[in-house]
Amino acid sequence: MTDLAPLTALGAAAPRVTRLGSFTLSENADLALASLALRRGGETPAPFGLALPGPAGWTAGEGVAAFWTGPGQWMVEAPGRAAEDFAAALRAEAPGASVTEQTDGWTAVEIVSAAGEGLAERLLAKLVNLDPASLVPGRARRTGLEHMGVFVIRRAPEHFAVLGARSSAASLWHALEAAAGRIAAA
Repeated sequence: MTDLAPLTALGAAAPRVTRLGSFTLSENADLALASLALRRGGETPAPFGLALPGPAGWTAGEGVAAFWTGPGQWMVEAPGRAAEDFAAALRAEAPGASVTEQTDGWTAVEIVSAAGEGLAERLLAKLVNLDPASLVPGRARRTGLEHMGVFVIRRAPEHFAVLGARSSAASLWHALEAAAGRIAAA
């Protein structure tokens, strides 16, 4: 059998990182994702001790985070656990809920900018149809970015993540890199 080597969503052996002025864009290839949905009449679980957020919310806990995707539905993140069966671990934490592995269906780009410069807001204003002031830390929203549907998560004042379909990873990266480059050059 041929030896197979894993590739990131952008097609390389290692995640891509680019620095443009005060911006750092990083492909987060180690992020495990699993969707969690309540079944009819089910109780909202607290997987790994994490209180699941309400509409437009994002909550981080010990080694996991979650954001709301719809009524009774969340996407649960686990940094550094993409190589494991994270969905099985989540299923054990949320008995009676429906859990589906999502890691290989999505790509995540982490965007960090210099503190206090407001660059994150400027980048968001160029790319998505969201009021950057409404996307404060601890918030996550689904929106469109160019021709793609994405989730935008504000992890900290100058740190946000954009999650998009893995099949559109190159287009997503290009859009983010081009916009960050224009802002950095201004």
